[in-house]
Amino acid sequence: MEFDPFLLSRIQFALNISFHILFPTITIGLAYFIIYFRVRFTLTRDPHWEFIYAFWVKVFALTFALGVVTGIVMSFQFGTNWPGFMEQAGNIAGPLLGYEVLTAFFLEASFLGIMLFGKSRVSNKLHLISTMVVALGTTLSAFWILSLNSWMQTPAGFMYENGEMIVDSWFEVIFNPSFPYRFAHMMVACLLTASFLVAGVSAWRTLRGVDGPATAKVMRVAVFAAAILIPTQIFIGDLHGLNTLEHQPAKVAAMEGVWETEKGAPLTLFGFPDEETRSTRAAIKIPKLASLILTHDLDGEVRGLNEFVGEHPPVAPVFWSFRVMVGVGMLMLLVSWVCAWQLWRRERINKWGLRALFGMTFSGWIAVLAGWYVTEIGRQPWIVSGLIKTADVVADHPPGILLTTLVAYFTMYSFLMVSYIGAVFYLSSKPAQSLLHMHNYDLPGKHPEDRAYTPNNSK
Repeated sequence: MEFDPFLLSRIQFALNISFHILFPTITIGLAYFIIYFRVRFTLTRDPHWEFIYAFWVKVFALTFALGVVTGIVMSFQFGTNWPGFMEQAGNIAGPLLGYEVLTAFFLEASFLGIMLFGKSRVSNKLHLISTMVVALGTTLSAFWILSLNSWMQTPAGFMYENGEMIVDSWFEVIFNPSFPYRFAHMMVACLLTASFLVAGVSAWRTLRGVDGPATAKVMRVAVFAAAILIPTQIFIGDLHGLNTLEHQPAKVAAMEGVWETEKGAPLTLFGFPDEETRSTRAAIKIPKLASLILTHDLDGEVRGLNEFVGEHPPVAPVFWSFRVMVGVGMLMLLVSWVCAWQLWRRERINKWGLRALFGMTFSGWIAVLAGWYVTEIGRQPWIVSGLIKTADVVADHPPGILLTTLVAYFTMYSFLMVSYIGAVFYLSSKPAQSLLHMHNYDLPGKHPEDRAYTPNNSK
């Protein structure tokens, strides 16, 4: 049986980036939650907030470590599997990746040690500042990576010289036409991912009977954060869609399953795109709604896939990934608003609400992956939109080597994923008293979270 090296290389890179992106989405969002917990402790001296900080900083550290390791593997693949990309666009991609290391990674590495181990060695003010700097570092990392990815979607600020891309304006390269929308969309996605992780773990602790006042506090913060962030994400997504329609109309046509250019295009809720017949079978459509959503005009024109024959992405993966992303987003909206209403009216979430939050613990991952597939598969067949085709820059590796490394990556990542989720819920299932001992706290009283405590080493 013959395997296509190009297809194997794409699957391998997709596997690596899919696994890697899961962890930065948590660390970026969780960093800002941790800042909030630390600020609340600093302002109120309520020990529950310090307990919350101590617990979630451990989850942050575990997630950060996996993100760094998998990010290194992913960056190597630009050279091992896609050398043609670096040969043509290396003058742009190389510095952007380097800026991430010089600004974000060094910043995180310098202050992460203080954040994790310096609580009893530095002042509370310096510890808080260190936590803020680490959060800034995670954001800068996202800034540079998304700048490069956005440039690959909407290239700008360069010129060709001897077959290579040379930077003409770094400002235009970094702040390319789609970057502001992609950066805002991704940052909110990270905050949402962290919101549902925090809320889901808190719900799990409540259902297991190992909760206390600190658990209730953090769950309330996460639920209300999610309830506010979801409408914000919908608004940003609309702006992002308008930008994509302008610069990547073939991607939008694949997302909506629109084959013929038309005004007043219907919205296809569900269906089965068929590239052989150039149609969407068994489609359920709402008249004119696609034009209204995409152009804000009932009679707005939407270009169809038949205008891009041979140069549009594979339709079915983009079509279904978009619907998974939107579907999970709507479920997030429903769960967060129902739980927020219960907290507002009753000061507590009922058992069904807790179960729903627990079930949505990693829903952010699903939405982010689906959105990332829309972005990356939707760019095909280009690695740099309209300029460099993906098939032209792939390395000529033997299929056997690619298949072997693909299986090895999949096996390793599966093990790491099971281990990570297991570790998070292992920590979450422990009674609060056990967690306090792990965090080096001493707490007198009947309930482990009911009375004030001080660090053992401060006695």
